[in-house]
Amino acid sequence: MPLPMTRIILYVRDVALLKAFYQRHFALPVVEEIDSEWAVLDAGAIELALHRAGPAFRHAAASSSTNASAATSNVKLVFTIDADIDTYRDRLARDGVTVRDLKRYDGFPYRMVDGIDPEGNVFQVMQPD
Repeated sequence: MPLPMTRIILYVRDVALLKAFYQRHFALPVVEEIDSEWAVLDAGAIELALHRAGPAFRHAAASSSTNASAATSNVKLVFTIDADIDTYRDRLARDGVTVRDLKRYDGFPYRMVDGIDPEGNVFQVMQPD
């Protein structure tokens, strides 16, 4: 019997910044919080936890740009929407979020757009056909 995954933890430099980003753009409510150290967001079947990284990581990572961080990111958070993805992508771009062009793959019934959060983590928004 497989064990269900219930939480993904991202180690971040600025918990408040990432919490505000995921609340604003994905409407994820906070279910648990320790100010500036820890926040857990309800992402449906799984929780997204933001854990403040240790001082060595915060100092080293702060000197890199968001684009450089995205190039080396090992994570992609995927969100599914029913709303029009063109409109959603445009809204993210207007809000200053780095987003890429819309894409689709043959045989995969979704339109998708990738973006980058304020700390360089890649996210994707998918809209089913």
